[in-house]
Amino acid sequence: MKVEKKVISHLNKCYAMSELTYNGRHCFLVAAEKHDPCYLFAEDGALLETVWEEPGGVMTMTPVPGGNGAFLATHKFYSPNDSKEAKIVIATPQGEGKWEIRTLVEAPFVHRFGILSRNGVNYLIVCCLKSGHEYKNDWRFPGACYGAVLPDDLSSYNEGHQLELTVLKDKMLRNHGYSLCPQDGYDTAIVGCEEGTFQFIPPAAPGGAWEIRQLCAVPSSDSVLLDFDGDGKPELGCISPFHGASLTIYHLDEDGNYVPQWKYPAPEADTDMIHATWAGELLGKPTWCVGWRKGTKDTIAITWDGKTYATEYIDRDTGCANLMHFVNAQGQDVLVGTNREIDEVAMYTVTD
Repeated sequence: MKVEKKVISHLNKCYAMSELTYNGRHCFLVAAEKHDPCYLFAEDGALLETVWEEPGGVMTMTPVPGGNGAFLATHKFYSPNDSKEAKIVIATPQGEGKWEIRTLVEAPFVHRFGILSRNGVNYLIVCCLKSGHEYKNDWRFPGACYGAVLPDDLSSYNEGHQLELTVLKDKMLRNHGYSLCPQDGYDTAIVGCEEGTFQFIPPAAPGGAWEIRQLCAVPSSDSVLLDFDGDGKPELGCISPFHGASLTIYHLDEDGNYVPQWKYPAPEADTDMIHATWAGELLGKPTWCVGWRKGTKDTIAITWDGKTYATEYIDRDTGCANLMHFVNAQGQDVLVGTNREIDEVAMYTVTD
């Protein structure tokens, strides 16, 4: 694996990313954790527009299906201790570098969210880290996951008319992790918290019940499902515990239980605060890319070599917070990393 790095921006506490199609052009967004801007980039990394200057506090962004550049984003989640005013907003391009920002729903402590599609219906899943606090590092109030049908037309939603959410599951302590996992022809969500890893499956039709499966009881900061070895059964990759230093892959046993198969062998002092995670196909192989914000602050790619798991470095000493992948117009695999600890947004073109 060869990696060519290109630094495209220096953004204070850069954090969240999302792909975006705007007027038929493939672009991507990068936003900051603190009171800093959100930028729109062309596929090649050229800066196109500033979407907003503030308020920041952006943990998650995702395009609105069929929205031609419109996207949803969290605002005002600045830290686990400063996110009571967090909410999800709708950003809609108005042309000539202008964007309209409206409230979709106020969701205190919302850390991650996603849009899941099933049978032509889009569902919003909202993951809140906790439900309240009274002092710094107060974890007495567990978080929850909420759901709603996401209407095709979002034009009527604003501060005075917000989308109504329904509780899907509560009592989720340190509800931190979310990843999108397509399965059986529709989207599901993998959510990690202190109680373990859960899979949320939207209903087959609006009004139906969500199915929630517990995959593992090990505390998880983030989890992914990916069939590394090609046996038709997905492995479970877990970062543990909350903002933890343990990186483990679990395999399904004959009884359908996830059991430990492999653990990243580096000393956990070197892998403190594992945070960046992306899982999918890279160079034609199932790959889990992971980065940590403390210790050695490295970013690695994990693959199955036919006998065991192999790792390669993507970058060193950068403190990556999040990773995103796409295939560019030339057919090349590209990773984008928000290297939060050095305020650096980097593109990595990965080739054989």
